[in-house]
Amino acid sequence: MNCLLIYDIPDDNLRAKIADFCLDYGLDRVQYSAFMGRLGTNHQEELMLKIQAKIGKGAGRVDLFPICKQDWRSRHSFNQGMDKTILDEAC
Repeated sequence: MNCLLIYDIPDDNLRAKIADFCLDYGLDRVQYSAFMGRLGTNHQEELMLKIQAKIGKGAGRVDLFPICKQDWRSRHSFNQGMDKTILDEAC
């Protein structure tokens, strides 16, 4: 399933580690603290548990939004003069 993961983490080192986790799971960065891509339900849960464990008692907010196929195809996107990182053909 397609997903959008966004976060707000004040600690620079922790924020970088969370970004690495997202990349390790095959998500594409669409903004500094936003990633999109395909993750199965198990991988969604696994990634969120990994992120929660890494943040521990530190400050931060992380939201992962599963997006159904119909909504994914209905999204609006504008990309001009930037590297293309969103998979337009994703199901």
